[in-house]
Amino acid sequence: MSEVCDWCGSDEQYRHYHDDEWGRPCRDDNKLFEFLILESAQAGLNWLTILRKREGYRRLFANFSAPHVAAFTQADIERLMADPSIIRNRMKIESAINNAQRFIEVQQEYGSFAHYLWGFVEHRPIQNQWQSLADVPATTPLSDSISKDMKKRGFRFFGSTICYAYLQAMGLVNDHIVTCPAHQQCAALA
Repeated sequence: MSEVCDWCGSDEQYRHYHDDEWGRPCRDDNKLFEFLILESAQAGLNWLTILRKREGYRRLFANFSAPHVAAFTQADIERLMADPSIIRNRMKIESAINNAQRFIEVQQEYGSFAHYLWGFVEHRPIQNQWQSLADVPATTPLSDSISKDMKKRGFRFFGSTICYAYLQAMGLVNDHIVTCPAHQQCAALA
């Protein structure tokens, strides 16, 4: 019997995200940067809250252009703080700018952020075989290692729990439960 991951519930936007995005292996730096911003903004909040504000983030964060965000000024921070279409948390906004700068440094060092990130999994997604949502961990030694390395590089708001959610979203780990049709779809994309 085919049973989808139940974490997305019945919300249409959440279901679309689960069915069409979450867990698909991503090697595109622009998309990796987008989710770095979104996952970091999610700290302490529900992911659906962030999904509902995604277009606001896209508009206000220069279509998730790392070079543009890296150059944001204090005036830009004030502009972002005044706009209710995103999470108006000064520390998260400032960390997004900082993380854009660190993201570019990693790109310069590795040729792409994707090459850096995927190197942690030997450039192949980890295919987990979870039977239920209860089996899926919040952190792993992999997310501990990556978040520690990123913290050393100066990234902020990217602890192990956020890092693991990022790895799941970007398809470095396939955490769809095995009965979910998306599990096999994501495995085939590996």
